[in-house]
Amino acid sequence: MRYVQLRAFHQVALSGGFSKAAQALHLTQPAISDQVRRLEEEYDVALFSRRHRQIVMTPAGHRLLAVTHRLFGAEGEALELLQEERSLRTGSLRIVADSVQHVLDVLTAFRKRHPGIQISVARGNTGSIVEMLTGYEADIGVLGELGDERPFEVLPLNVSPIIAFAARSHPAAIRASLSLAELSDWPLIMREAGSRTRQMLEQRAAESGIALSYAVEAEGREAVGAIVAAGGGIGFVSAAEFGEDDPRLARITLDGPPLLMRETLICLHERRNSKAIQAFFATAQALRSRPEQAGNRVA
Repeated sequence: MRYVQLRAFHQVALSGGFSKAAQALHLTQPAISDQVRRLEEEYDVALFSRRHRQIVMTPAGHRLLAVTHRLFGAEGEALELLQEERSLRTGSLRIVADSVQHVLDVLTAFRKRHPGIQISVARGNTGSIVEMLTGYEADIGVLGELGDERPFEVLPLNVSPIIAFAARSHPAAIRASLSLAELSDWPLIMREAGSRTRQMLEQRAAESGIALSYAVEAEGREAVGAIVAAGGGIGFVSAAEFGEDDPRLARITLDGPPLLMRETLICLHERRNSKAIQAFFATAQALRSRPEQAGNRVA
């Protein structure tokens, strides 16, 4: 008994004929017929009954098919496992994030486990991240809360309040906290319209009947930070993203109920079976489950 004989029998049984089996295996019909004939002759068993140019499996054929189903099913599983392992040794992963700070630990752990995967990280706000994912320009997004989670697989990362910050030379820097009403008296440096931070601030201000005046609108967190550090005004950021080690900047708490930014990891539902995406989500989930990580999240 040879592998090629069992494969020929199995494909004939599945296809219902020698011609279709030959097409499926990219062989000639005589080659398929010869392999099945040799198997039957070697063990003196009839696997198919030939009747008027049609073939019907015999009872022995049915019993053998049950065995070859298990045999080639296991072979398929082995092949899938090996291909998965190969896919995690090479390939690429495109991440777009509103702040890479939220996934630095995930990136580090993922790179240790899968050093062969090339990772690219682009910057975006909530609106552009969603567009890039739905346009297949990115594989994974890191962003704040979504208005519509239906097309996405979502994994919560962390929660942190929005804070204000100013240059240490700014008059507001001596204040430990400020209200939105007080902030309306100062020039503000704001992110672009698609920023979730800005949207949340505007919503809270509107609910309180406060008008916030923007001295400068800048695209990207780095641009806002540079303008604020130069004394241009007061900026806003989630506490998790504030550069505590920057001696030029002072942190200012916002009065009232905290505006909580919930950072999440997302991918399209239809792409969640990608092995690289699965592995990145699994890495993030494993880190979230650690006690020291759980302690860093706001309830």
